[in-house]
Amino acid sequence: MGEAPRTLLDKLWDAHAILTREDGQALLWIDRHFFHEGSHHGFNQLKARNAPVARPALNVGVADHYVPTRGRGGPIADEGVRRMVDQISDNAARHGLRLFGLGSPGQGIVHVVGPEQGLTLPGLTIVCGDSHTSTHGAFGALAFGIGASEVAHVLMTQTLWQRRPKRMRVTVEGALLPGIGAKDVALSIIARLGADGGQGHALEYAGSTIRALSMEGRLTLCNLSIECGARCGMVAPDETTVRFLRGRPFAPADLDRAAEAWAALPSDPGAAFDREVSLDAAEIAPVVTWGVTPEDALPVTASLPDPDRTADAARAAQIRDSLDYMGLRAGQRLSDIAVDRVFIGSCTNSRIEDLRAAAAVLAGRRARVPGLVSPGSTPVKRQAEEEGLDRIFIDAGLEWVDSGCSMCVGMNGDLLAPGERCASTTNRSFKGRQGKGSRTHLMSPAMAAAAAVTGHLTDVRPLLEGRAA
Repeated sequence: MGEAPRTLLDKLWDAHAILTREDGQALLWIDRHFFHEGSHHGFNQLKARNAPVARPALNVGVADHYVPTRGRGGPIADEGVRRMVDQISDNAARHGLRLFGLGSPGQGIVHVVGPEQGLTLPGLTIVCGDSHTSTHGAFGALAFGIGASEVAHVLMTQTLWQRRPKRMRVTVEGALLPGIGAKDVALSIIARLGADGGQGHALEYAGSTIRALSMEGRLTLCNLSIECGARCGMVAPDETTVRFLRGRPFAPADLDRAAEAWAALPSDPGAAFDREVSLDAAEIAPVVTWGVTPEDALPVTASLPDPDRTADAARAAQIRDSLDYMGLRAGQRLSDIAVDRVFIGSCTNSRIEDLRAAAAVLAGRRARVPGLVSPGSTPVKRQAEEEGLDRIFIDAGLEWVDSGCSMCVGMNGDLLAPGERCASTTNRSFKGRQGKGSRTHLMSPAMAAAAAVTGHLTDVRPLLEGRAA
C-alpha cells in the first residue's frame, strides 16, 4: 500500500524533524538562520554562557533595520544606531559568520538579500528573528520568524523546537487585470481571512494566478502571510523558481540536478488540507488599507465602512477606533483621502520589479507630495540606476536613497511626523509604525506612485493607459 499524499508543508517538516515528543513538539534541523541587528539578544545569551555558534556556515547576518539610508561612507551620527550596527559586525566577527554589513556590496534588507544571493533555496528550513521571514517561503521553503530565546537556541544547536502548523491552501485562479499586482492579491486575501484568520496555519498559495506570478510577486505574497496570522506562507517551486536562482552567487553549482530534487516538493495530488480558500483573480482590484491593520483593506474605488451599520459590536468598535486614529469619517470615499508623503521600499516591495512598476507611473510626471524611494539592496539600487529608474524618481521630485528597512519600521531616522499620512508599500499599518502618530495606507508600488502624482489615494489604472506597466 502506497504512502498517503502529502502537502508541501508535510514534506518539508518530515525531512527536517529530528525527533518528535509525545506532546507533538518536534525538534527541527534549521538549514539557514539569518540574523540582523535586532538579533543581539541571542548573541548576548551565547556570550553569557561562553558558548560557540554550532554551525557558523549556516548563519548569515545582514545589517538592515538600523542602517541609515543617507550619508553612507561616513560615520553614523546617531550614537544608538551606530552602536547597533557596530554590534552586529562585532558578533559576526567574533563567531566567524558571514555578514552583509553596511559597507558590503551585497548589503540590503535580509528578506531581499537571501533570495538575491541564492541563499534562499527550495526545501530548506529558514528562520530569522523577524516576523516577515515568511517571505522566503516563496521558494518552497519552510520559513518563519523566531523570538530572541529561539535565536540563541538556533545559534547554539542549529535546531529548534516547533509544533507542526495546520495546513491551509489559498487558491487564486485566472488572469490579473492590468494594473493589478501581487500586493493587491495579498491584501485581498488578508481582507478575506482577517487579521487572525490564518492563525496556527501554514499557507500554501496555489492556482493559475500564483503560478503566473514572478518570483518578486511570490515574495511579496509570502511576505504578507503573517498579516493574517499565519505561521508562514509557501509557493511550490517550479521552473520560475529555477530561472530566478540560475547564476546566483550561493545557488547550487549543479542547479539542474538540484531542480530534479526540488521537483518532488510540490503537494501531491489529493493531499489533504485543513482549510481551503479560493479567490477569483478577475474580482481583484487595486487595493488600499484604510485602518490600523492590514485586514482593513478595500478596493480604492470603495468608501469607508460605517460602524453604525456594522452588526458585530466588536468589529464596529474596531472600525470607530481605526477611523478616529486615521482621521477619517464613515462613508468617505477612499479616493478623496489626501496624502502627505509617499514611501516606496521595505522587504515587501523594494525589488527591481517593484521599482519598475512605480517608475512606469511616474515617468514624465511630477509628484505633488514628497516621497522616499529606498531599494531593497545595494545590487537592486545599482540595477535600478543602470536602467535609469533613479532619474525617473528624482525627476518626479522623490528622494532616491540607499537600501535598508528605512521608513517601514522607523528605527533609522526615516520617520513620518505626527499626524502625517503616507501612501506606503510596506506591510503594516499599525499605530505609530512609521513614527509616533503616523497614519499609514498600504498599497502596491504602482498605487503609491499614483498617489504621489495625484496627491491622494487614487486608482492607478487610468494613469497606466498607453504605458507599459
